[in-house]
Amino acid sequence: MQSDKKINWAILVTGWGRNARDTIEAFHNGKLKQSNIKLVVYEEEPCGAKELAENHGIETLKLIRQDFSNAISYQNKLIQELNKRKIDYVFLLNYKYIIKEKMLNAFPNRIINIHPSLFPSFLATKTAIQDALDYGVKLTGITTHIIDDKIDEGIILCQKVIKIRDNDTFETLYPKFAKEGKKIILKTIRIIEKQDYNILKNT
Repeated sequence: MQSDKKINWAILVTGWGRNARDTIEAFHNGKLKQSNIKLVVYEEEPCGAKELAENHGIETLKLIRQDFSNAISYQNKLIQELNKRKIDYVFLLNYKYIIKEKMLNAFPNRIINIHPSLFPSFLATKTAIQDALDYGVKLTGITTHIIDDKIDEGIILCQKVIKIRDNDTFETLYPKFAKEGKKIILKTIRIIEKQDYNILKNT
């Protein structure tokens, strides 16, 4: 008999949260069978991810980095809140802060990020899409990965190639990232479900 135990996810956003909104909508529509989005942590308002989460009965938590004396105290509070809700995995979706060692140790190999490039190209930048255009590459893409103590490295989970046409600009290329980003996030979550479901259902 299949257990009702599901993977508890927290989504962290520091912007408006387009990818997070898409993920929440997919969860609400039953596309993530073995996962539960239990918490959305946000910083700025308005935040589309926060609004949609609340509409669907998902708990939200506002944490502002500037309210804390340093990054360590901020992430200590974050760890406390995540543990309080028994979070299994964390997905960084448009989250701008570097995860520190204590949080990495609190969720070993369980913090996932999405980056708008094909690793190992255009790492440690917030302008990877424009960088690819400026550099003149013909192929770019999206990578999801388990983070480690190096910026934009760690175990690759999924990658999706996006072709750059000669007449592409940021305005024409970005919608491709938005469309494919939604798909790769769901694929990534399903990979985690398959890897961890047998563990979690026996706990």
